Amino acid sequence: MKAIKSFISLLGAAFLMPALAFAEEAAVEAAAAAEEAAPTLSAGDTAWMLVATVLVLFMTIPGLSMFYAGMVRSKNALSTFVQIFAIAALATVVWVVIGYSIAFGGEGAYWGGLDKMFLKGITVDSLSGTIPETVFMVFQMTFAIITPALIAGAFVERMKFSAMLVFTTIWLIVVYAPITHWVWGDGGWLGGKGILDFAGGTVVHINAGVAGLVAAIVIGKRNGFPQKAMPPHNITYTIIGAAMLWVGWFGFNAGSELAADNVAGMAMAVTQIAAAAAALTWMLTEWIFHGKPSGLGIASGAVAGLIAITPAAGAVGPMGALALGAISGILCYFSVATLKKTFNYDDTLDAFGLHGVGGIVGALLTGVFAATSLGGAGFGDEISSIGEQVMVQAMGIGATMLYTGVVTFIILIVLKITIGLRVTEEVEEEGLDTAEHGERAYII
Repeated sequence: MKAIKSFISLLGAAFLMPALAFAEEAAVEAAAAAEEAAPTLSAGDTAWMLVATVLVLFMTIPGLSMFYAGMVRSKNALSTFVQIFAIAALATVVWVVIGYSIAFGGEGAYWGGLDKMFLKGITVDSLSGTIPETVFMVFQMTFAIITPALIAGAFVERMKFSAMLVFTTIWLIVVYAPITHWVWGDGGWLGGKGILDFAGGTVVHINAGVAGLVAAIVIGKRNGFPQKAMPPHNITYTIIGAAMLWVGWFGFNAGSELAADNVAGMAMAVTQIAAAAAALTWMLTEWIFHGKPSGLGIASGAVAGLIAITPAAGAVGPMGALALGAISGILCYFSVATLKKTFNYDDTLDAFGLHGVGGIVGALLTGVFAATSLGGAGFGDEISSIGEQVMVQAMGIGATMLYTGVVTFIILIVLKITIGLRVTEEVEEEGLDTAEHGERAYII
């Protein structure tokens, strides 16, 4: 009997031991797979994104401040600086309180929800991919800062400072944050359609350009425009500001890869190429039609190229960037030189002529030059041809323009009826520096 029991025990062990070993091995493999799947912090990616974030903030303050302030009349130079500075502070608070949550808080098709209001759940250990979520949040915050700051270029010299602050707050919440989610958020409907917008052709530039055009029309033209000459008071400021924008734009575009890798390297290369091509084509076009290449022209051309390459930076190759930059320089020149005259609106610093038109051109041509046959990286998910990708790009452009245009118009009309949008004629004549802020850019 004992022998039989021993035999059964040995037989059981013979079958059980391999099974236990197999189970143990499977558990080890599953743990390793889970560890591999879990996001881990990359010091290299984090270091690059810290730098990229600083570069994008540098684009707004001081870059955009200088670029815009040089183009207004001297009596409004300080007010332009103050508006951009105030927008940077205000957008930061709005982003922390609610904007980030709407843009990146959940997986809805149209908005991210309110779960991350006041940055709820974001700790020092929270990760977004391979970087801290705090870094991702601040990087995206810099985009939320510069977008309404771009809009300000359409209405400087005549909008009340108080109205500008209220408009910016509402616009960031109901326009910017939802559109950001559409394109870049988890489950966003435009991203799901396969739209290519690497760094903000729709989210930033078309969005800001269309909002600026609506604002310029609703607020109305400056007193004396276009009969009275209103030349820029300091082109040197503008060129310095454009140079700062150019440098900062590497953070804007290459940083949008969210990693220090080969795609970021290509994004940096094509950004430089497109900016240079657009600067030269704008300069040459102006030289041909007006007889002289101006400093304002070459600076504006560089910015036009930077705008146009923004949606394409992660999708096109060097030759695509060269073509895209050249085309955008020419088209943005004519949009600035002719659109305002043709349609008789006062977009003070050409927010629509540069950012709106440049963003549209860049977004559409991304669908062309992303083709691998033209040196690009390929199309969006389940898209197989240039025509199909261009149609998706056009849909994204149309949706952004329609939503931004309508909602911006509603916000402005409500504010116009309630608190008023525009300074008085006396204040406009005196200048916003002294009337709105009690200071002057220059002591006369």
